[in-house]
Amino acid sequence: MSQSFRQSEGSPGPQSVGAENAAKGDAMNQYSQEFGKLNPKAPEELSRFAFLIGRWQCEARVKIANGAWQTFAATWFGRFILDGYVIADDYRMTDSFGNVIVLGTNFRSYDAARKTWNLRWLHALTGSWTDLASEELGGVRFEAQSVTYVFKEPAANHAYTRATYRSVSETRFTWRGEKSDDAKAWSEFMVIEAYRSND
Repeated sequence: MSQSFRQSEGSPGPQSVGAENAAKGDAMNQYSQEFGKLNPKAPEELSRFAFLIGRWQCEARVKIANGAWQTFAATWFGRFILDGYVIADDYRMTDSFGNVIVLGTNFRSYDAARKTWNLRWLHALTGSWTDLASEELGGVRFEAQSVTYVFKEPAANHAYTRATYRSVSETRFTWRGEKSDDAKAWSEFMVIEAYRSND
């Protein structure tokens, strides 16, 4: 065998390397088709919510009226839409019988001219919209290890909800919901632990 074709056992040859690269390219194309991608012309601020892109399996804990915590299964699915100018992330939560109790989509975009976020929640079960990023309530705040915003609560038994994303990594994040009647004193009422799904 000529030296130019001799390879150590198990090492990839030129054809297998080409196949590996093609497979990676196919995987990236499939990923882009499923999740979209950030448009290079979109405001760079949009990438701050890019950690939501992908499929997530979640465990949601909710504090019920008697103070006990109840656990629910949930999924979170984030993707770029509208040519990569907007992030849409769907959230679905079910009870122990598999009945859907929360279902909706968050739409996230950034207005570069006004330097403000537009975040809206569409609650599919009621057909209602909620503004999540009111400038009156402080807008969206990005800190070193978290993202937070406060909104007027249209459905629950409290006036305001403060949502915080923290412990963000490639494989997981935590969503923490706190409630208040005066937007000053807060108490935790919901925690979602999200883990990236490879399915």
